[in-house]
Amino acid sequence: MNNSRRSRVAPSPPLPDATSPRVTSRRGTRRRALTLLAVLGPGLMVMLADTDAGSVVTAAQSGARFRFALVVPELALIPILYLIQEMTVRLGLVTGRGHGALIRETFGRPWALLSAVTLFVACLGALVTEFAGVAGVGLLVGVPRWLSISVVSTSLLTLVLLGRYRRIEHVGIAIGALELLFLPAAIAAHPHLAAVAHDMIHSWRTTTGYPTLLAANVGAVIMPWMVFYQQEAVIDRGRQGRPLRAVVRSSRLDTATGAVVTQIVMIAVVVAVGATLGVSRPGRSLANVGAIADALTPFLGRVSAVSLFGLGLIGAAIVAALVASLAGAWGIAEVLGWRHSLNDVPGRAVGFYALAVAGIVAGALLVLVAPDLVTLSVNIEVLNACLLPVVLGFLLALERHLPAPWRMSGARRLATYAVSGLVIAVGLATVVATLTRAA
Repeated sequence: MNNSRRSRVAPSPPLPDATSPRVTSRRGTRRRALTLLAVLGPGLMVMLADTDAGSVVTAAQSGARFRFALVVPELALIPILYLIQEMTVRLGLVTGRGHGALIRETFGRPWALLSAVTLFVACLGALVTEFAGVAGVGLLVGVPRWLSISVVSTSLLTLVLLGRYRRIEHVGIAIGALELLFLPAAIAAHPHLAAVAHDMIHSWRTTTGYPTLLAANVGAVIMPWMVFYQQEAVIDRGRQGRPLRAVVRSSRLDTATGAVVTQIVMIAVVVAVGATLGVSRPGRSLANVGAIADALTPFLGRVSAVSLFGLGLIGAAIVAALVASLAGAWGIAEVLGWRHSLNDVPGRAVGFYALAVAGIVAGALLVLVAPDLVTLSVNIEVLNACLLPVVLGFLLALERHLPAPWRMSGARRLATYAVSGLVIAVGLATVVATLTRAA
């Protein structure tokens, strides 16, 4: 009886061979994923900050005016972002100096002070823009401006004063990941793939306003504070006992990943708005997040429009405010020769932490007292474009002072110079166009 029962029991399947191609493939995929997660840090965080409140509004306006035509330029911005920010990685890791300190050592204190003033103005402007975005989301759900600004600024102050680079990086990336909510918004908009393909093939438009929006998207690619932040952040993160070449290689991967992620987010915003307003009500002006959410409500529903776009913009604004405040404090402290590591407690780097706190408080107060947040944000974008030649000029000049094995050469150098020149030219074109409209 027992023998017959045993004969009817199916034999157990053989255990997978550890050396089989399937198991090896799974292990390889898992190992690559873990390696990528290990290297993500300053590059991803600074790129998430690049998709700030102003950039989101610009992308939404692009979709509303020209549907999916600006998807191609957004894709073309990926290598531009990478080429420029990769220079900061090499400068920081090879020299062990932040951007402001390198300018002081290479060109002297007067030029360093100029860079510090430029940085301070740019960072304060960025903080104003981000807090204005937070206030806009708050008003959208009935939260007074003073309350939303107070909660966010207090949270930022607490996080900064707690110190420790790793903690701030992890929290910043986690908050910035809210930007990924723009992806389900794009899917929920049900874009027609044929229309997307058509607009991408015929991406250039002669319609009035297209060159201005194209310039606005390009001009918003590089913020002055991004350069200062990433260069100091790779130093604060440390090499952790690894060879320099290995650290540079992993930091490049981090930067490239961040460039791809941030532009995917921008494309998601363009597609979400282009598939809804761009089809039904093209040309509608979207000056702030409230206007975007109100306009999308008939298509996505009130809850989805407010939650997806509101939370996405909150994530973008907070991570950008965190990066801008730290970049400003780092840059000025470097020029003045003060201690400026996040791994120091506030008592050991009083000046550095005081600068970060002052930037956050000043940005919050300016938004609280400003009567017109939209006009204020536009003026800040123009200011950033004006400062680009100074920041990129110093960056390119410093890169030429690196040791020969680490300097750019040949086609790569020509491409980087061309890209930098393009960003500067388009940024200045944005200034001219904005001032012309204002007049």
